[in-house]
Amino acid sequence: MNYDEHVLAGILTYPVAILILSFLGILGLPVDATFMAMALGYAFYVLGSDLPDMDHPEALIHRTTKPFVSVVVGISAFKNLGPNLYLTSFPAANLALAWFGAALAAVVAWNLFRLLMPDHRGVVHSSVFAAVYALISFAIVRFGFAASPGEALFIALASFLGYNLHLLLDRVADFLR
Repeated sequence: MNYDEHVLAGILTYPVAILILSFLGILGLPVDATFMAMALGYAFYVLGSDLPDMDHPEALIHRTTKPFVSVVVGISAFKNLGPNLYLTSFPAANLALAWFGAALAAVVAWNLFRLLMPDHRGVVHSSVFAAVYALISFAIVRFGFAASPGEALFIALASFLGYNLHLLLDRVADFLR
């Protein structure tokens, strides 16, 4: 399957994920299906539907994930560093220095992404990495964007389901060949 097919499958199957997550809520899992959780869950689900191909250097998802990860790391670094940085008596200079530190963190993330990416269809094409993606999604929205624990859990589970959708579709496509 190609990029378009994986992403379109993610776009079209999100209602199934909503149904699954709703059942988990009924069973007592503390998922909070607010509008924000469902909207961000949709974004993370659709991203996950093609994310396993990020280990292929020519894939569009690889070329877009690397800057996305870098920017998220930079934003998180600024959020945690910016309000606490008082190197000068000028607030504007402190703000610029905090963003400079965030930019350096983003550049480090860019290079680590490139160095740590395994071969295509390696560990990134596994449910273990789907769980890693879910944990990263949880951390991004919970600590980077202050989502409630229930919203963050909803988004993390949507991320996990979207990622596994890609793996399922790859297996079906391989079987049909």
